[in-house]
Amino acid sequence: MGKLDVKMNKAADKLTVQMAGTIDEDVDFSQFNLAGNQAIEVELSGLKSINSCGIREWIKWMGTAGGASVSFSHCPKVIVDQINMVDGFLPATGKVTSFYVPYYNDDSGSEKNVLFRYGTEFQEGSVTPPSSVKDEEGNEMEMDVIESKYFKFIKK
Repeated sequence: MGKLDVKMNKAADKLTVQMAGTIDEDVDFSQFNLAGNQAIEVELSGLKSINSCGIREWIKWMGTAGGASVSFSHCPKVIVDQINMVDGFLPATGKVTSFYVPYYNDDSGSEKNVLFRYGTEFQEGSVTPPSSVKDEEGNEMEMDVIESKYFKFIKK
């Protein structure tokens, strides 16, 4: 298993956290203190997987953010699935600003992740997917998720 790579960068009153790799039973979030920040942005595009032990540690770690507003950007499918299934995966002050939606084309077998951004492809309570997604060869692609389940966190 690849381990977790975390980069933290504090500028003014905002802490940016970039994560890549795997969140599992070996993760130690204690070295990454979230306390004392007004705003935290967590960038998750490099995250490959998370397991149940990792989820437990994640929720404890998010609890250390206090009342900070926490935004989550570039959430991969593994994270969106957890947001939808696990109560408390996002802190009460947490908000998803962008996430990836997997698309595929049956004929060509092509797959790609399309970034949905808050205010463009989604907002509170609604999703407006791009009217057309094409692969490199120009083939029309379809969403590779069950929309009612995948977008559940937006419709709450």
